This record gives sequence, structure tokens and C-alpha cells, in this order.
Amino acid sequence: MTLLPDITELLARARADLRMGLPVVLQDGPDALLAASAETLDARRLAAMRALSPELTVAITARRAETLKARAYDGDLARINVPAEAGLTWISALADPEDDLATPMKGPLASRREGGAALHRLGIQLAKSARLLPAMVTVPLADATAFARDNGLTRISLAAAQDHLTDRSPLHPVVNARLPLSVSEAGRLHIFRPEDGGEEHYAVEIGRPDRAKPVLARLHSACFTGDLLGSLKCDCGPQLRAALQHMGDEGAGVLLYLNQEGRGIGLANKMRAYALQDQGFDTVEANHRLGFEDDERDFRLGADILKSMGFSSVRLLTNNPAKVAMMEKTGIKVAERVPLKVGLNPLNAKYLDTKAKKSGHIL
Repeated sequence: MTLLPDITELLARARADLRMGLPVVLQDGPDALLAASAETLDARRLAAMRALSPELTVAITARRAETLKARAYDGDLARINVPAEAGLTWISALADPEDDLATPMKGPLASRREGGAALHRLGIQLAKSARLLPAMVTVPLADATAFARDNGLTRISLAAAQDHLTDRSPLHPVVNARLPLSVSEAGRLHIFRPEDGGEEHYAVEIGRPDRAKPVLARLHSACFTGDLLGSLKCDCGPQLRAALQHMGDEGAGVLLYLNQEGRGIGLANKMRAYALQDQGFDTVEANHRLGFEDDERDFRLGADILKSMGFSSVRLLTNNPAKVAMMEKTGIKVAERVPLKVGLNPLNAKYLDTKAKKSGHIL
């Protein structure tokens, strides 16, 4: 018996530490790094990291490196040497593209080629999962165990963390209760909680769907601006309401409300992407400039919830073929794709056009 945290709990602790500006220790056998989020690091801790080693680097994704015209020798990421005279402002400019157009020349930037990048990659994965900008400030450590212990820092082993960061965390039902809705008084809300301490996800069940037949279903990613505020920049709000109305009209259905805001990058980064769109970039280009992929969501979560509720086949309300393919790949049969073409307006026409041309949506 032990009260010590397991790797899932340590990773949750590491995410919280990074969000608060606290560095974490990353270890792979004898190799180790002290790693801090470029977004939340303050001047005091930057000075402390510099005192440990002159080998200060900022690890960024290849997407961000492409924008900065930096060499990504490690394939999916680049390790940028931080000049001795560079401070927080310089580091922030590497991580955040807000001022890229005003100050396009950040360099010349020197990328590291020697040594491995596995721990830098782990750091970027942690930053993404913490909904932070994917940029990590790092310095090497000689004795990871002693340093973490003496400084009260969270230590993450690469070998222990790898599978937990690539596999989705198991979801468990917490509670469900009747919830009368405007589209149907026979509504019920189910709450599912992941083991890794991440955001909870929800299933809105309309009526009493027959588990032996394909259920009318919608995978809907949370959109605070569209769902709650009525944003005209996207079609999320109209799609949410149209899907629920369709289920209400049929008398049965399941809407899966997944907390993957901004295509999985979080609300703060989504607003950064919006600011870049105001500079003339489309939604995909904005994500790339931030250092993210086109879409960072994991729709397998929806399949997990459906299986937990006893469903094995769906009539999927979507314009996104990727969702259909994901359902089929994870063992949920898609008997029919039901189009959901609503929400077009003059302010989101370019956004929808990008979704069609670059993301393959059928609009």
C-alpha cells in the first residue's frame, strides 16, 4: 500500500504546475531537463534556470518553427538556442505569434542539432495538454531525482509517461439526471469524468433511444463563443441547436458535448487564433502560426461514451467525414451520415470555406 502519486496523477500535477509558471523535471534515464512553459515563466525563475546552465533553449513545434524560419532538425520540433542577452520578451515572441507581423525578424535563430529531443517533445506534449502555447524553456540537469526532491518539483519519467500522453484517459460515468429541455421534456444529462483529471464530458440523451438500432447522434465540441454567446465567426451555435431540435423532432437521440474548445487548443489559444484571423490568416494558418496542428481534438472520446451508454451504431449528424471515419475505426458503425448545414452568415463565410477546402467538410 502506498499514498504516492502514480504517473497519471503526476502528469495532472505537472500540467497544473506549468499553468502556474512552475517548472517540472523531465527525465529519460541519465538525461534530464528542467522545463517551464514559455507562456507562464516569470523573470525570477528564468534567472534561476540560467544560473543552472548556459544551455538554455526554447523548444517549439515544427509548425511554429516554419513561421519563424527556424530549422527543425528534430523533425516535429526545433530546439532554439536562447542568446545570453535575451530575456522574457524575446522568449515570449518565439512562443506567441501576436506580434509576428509587426516584428517579423526574430533571428537569426540557431537551432540545436546535437543530443536527443525526446524530453523536449514530452515538454511540448505537456504544454498542449495543459492548453498552453506549445513552447517550453529548458535547461539540462545532472541529477534529476535530487534536484526535483530538493526543490519540491514534479518529476516525470519519459518511459512512464509516453503511453499516458498518447492514449486517451479512460472515462467513467459520474451521474445522470432528468433534464427537461425546450426541444424535449424527455431530456437526460450524463456526466463523464476522465481518470487524468482533465475536463469532464457530457452526453445529452433525448427520449429513450433503442440501443439495438442506430441512434441519431452528434459529436459536438464545446464552443463558448458560439454556443453561449452567439458568435457569428463560426457555425457551432446553430449546429448545436439544430442537432438538438432534430433529436427532439424525432423523439430520440444523443448529443455528445466534448470539452475540446477551439479544435482542442483551449479557449485562450482559440482567442489568439481569432486575433491572427483579424490579421488576415485563415483558421488553419492561425493554428499553425501558434504551433498547433489543424485540429488537435480526439473524437475517440465520443465513441467511448457511446459504448459506455450501450450504443454500437449511429446516424451521425455531421458535415465532417473525419468524424465518420473515426467512429468506424473505433468500432461504432455509422449507418448514415446526416448533414447539418446551418449557420452560414456573411461573417463566417470565409471560415466555412476554409473548413471545406482545407479540412474536408462537406458544406
